[in-house]
Amino acid sequence: MDKLSYKLRSGKNSKFAYYLTNYIRLVTPKIFFRTRLKNTLESCNARDDREYITERVNYYNKLTVNTPLPKSTPKIGDYRPKGQKVYFFDTYQYARWFPQSLKLLLLPGDITYVPEYPSIVKSRPLTDKDENSVIMKLDKVRHFIFVNDTIKFADKKDMVIFRGKVKGKESRRRFMELYFDNKMCDLGDVSKNTTDPAEWQTAKKSIREHLEYKFIMALEGNDVASNLKWIMSSNSVAVMPRPTCETWFMEGRLIPDYHYIEIKPDFSDLEEKLNFYIAHPDKAEEIARNANNYVAQFKNKKRERLISLLVLDKYFRMTC
Repeated sequence: MDKLSYKLRSGKNSKFAYYLTNYIRLVTPKIFFRTRLKNTLESCNARDDREYITERVNYYNKLTVNTPLPKSTPKIGDYRPKGQKVYFFDTYQYARWFPQSLKLLLLPGDITYVPEYPSIVKSRPLTDKDENSVIMKLDKVRHFIFVNDTIKFADKKDMVIFRGKVKGKESRRRFMELYFDNKMCDLGDVSKNTTDPAEWQTAKKSIREHLEYKFIMALEGNDVASNLKWIMSSNSVAVMPRPTCETWFMEGRLIPDYHYIEIKPDFSDLEEKLNFYIAHPDKAEEIARNANNYVAQFKNKKRERLISLLVLDKYFRMTC
């Protein structure tokens, strides 16, 4: 599959549509949103799911005491779409509702540490005392993809598939060394300019091609496994060690062998787990259904917008 063909068939979100939408947002007068902010935030009180919404807001934003930000902290209005633009755009989508004079620390990229000051992040480590890591739904054009899988679990291949970048990711390299030649695995490294074994190198596969397999590896790279969302929305089952980081998807709330098949961090029990679920397809299909139900909570766009606004509102109220 050549590069253009892959882009057309990959099953991933369109970056052209994403950027077009966000540049339109950029020129839309903010007054349209500022005048609606108070009523939108207060609408939570009249909702039947207000406890669920509040609980999620407090999960993403764990600040409980008013915390000062550095004097050098930029104001909302100081940010511009440069560098890692997706982080600006995904924050701006909600920050434009608020006074542009409010201070906001935005840390773009794969954040695997807890910042010194309260900061808006895409990802945070699953650790104690992570209050300064305030999660927003960032880089969603890459991370938030859901699928409509029409292939029944029973009709999929009795194998596990992995396609991903291995270069610079030691855990993925160990996985490839252990299982590249295993007949239960279809593995490939899509890294460029790598010194890893040439036989690992392969072309990318589309999401649709991944869905031909009963099991799909969801291996963390720099932070979370970016394919986990679409795997869990499919009829295939995610296979992975317990997550060490989380995003808006709340990976820290996933239950091993209920939402995904858990394997040891050293991958040593992969074959054992695959053989068990191949022999017990009813249990694997139950995991897929549980995963689908988990994904469903992120598909209510109006509620997701409200939660995002409430997370930011709490950030501004709890910082100074």
